[in-house]
Amino acid sequence: MRERLAKGTLLESLRADPPPGICIRTDAELDRSMEDSLGHHDPATDLHVFGYGSLMWNPAMEVVQTRVARVQGWHRRFCLRLLLGRGTVAEPGVMLALDRGGSCRGLLFRIEAAKVQAEMRLLWRREMLAGSYDARWVTARSSGVTVPALTFVANRHHERYLGARPLHDVVRLIRTGRGPLGTSRAYFESTLQALERLRIRDLGMERLRLAIRLADQESIAD
Repeated sequence: MRERLAKGTLLESLRADPPPGICIRTDAELDRSMEDSLGHHDPATDLHVFGYGSLMWNPAMEVVQTRVARVQGWHRRFCLRLLLGRGTVAEPGVMLALDRGGSCRGLLFRIEAAKVQAEMRLLWRREMLAGSYDARWVTARSSGVTVPALTFVANRHHERYLGARPLHDVVRLIRTGRGPLGTSRAYFESTLQALERLRIRDLGMERLRLAIRLADQESIAD
């Protein structure tokens, strides 16, 4: 993924054939958004990024330190309908975001100051293509130390935000979502495996795991 982001081939393929109703941001729009978010960051200092989903198992970033951390006021949630990558209009999937309330444990990545601009440009191409995420500064706590960290939260005003959708709807999207980068089910399983490796227990993910298992059993029984 890092190579495709760096070369811009992933963006080119998405812009060449975007799903109906989805507008892929231009390079200029991505750069402007990134600069707005980095406006208060001292370019002489390292930058921290908080990852809670695919960044935990496929960061595609050059970092100098990785450690488990917690953020308050946000929780991990499958709440964004997915029509790109691991979903399509015909077979929509669902992806994670941070949503309001609770807390979340994930990974805190430290990027050295000299590489911040280059690494953030790749990250913006990955996360900020279609407007379903908002970049947000949060306070991350790790081993008793707190640091400001950049992360990506659900844009609740976006049309693909699912809100308080019933659990069975989310389960269906995870089980059936499929796109050119793979399946939503594989994304879910990879995130679970990352949490298990890090010994992070997430009750929302556990509820989904159980609900998916029951849906699989019911499907076999039918």
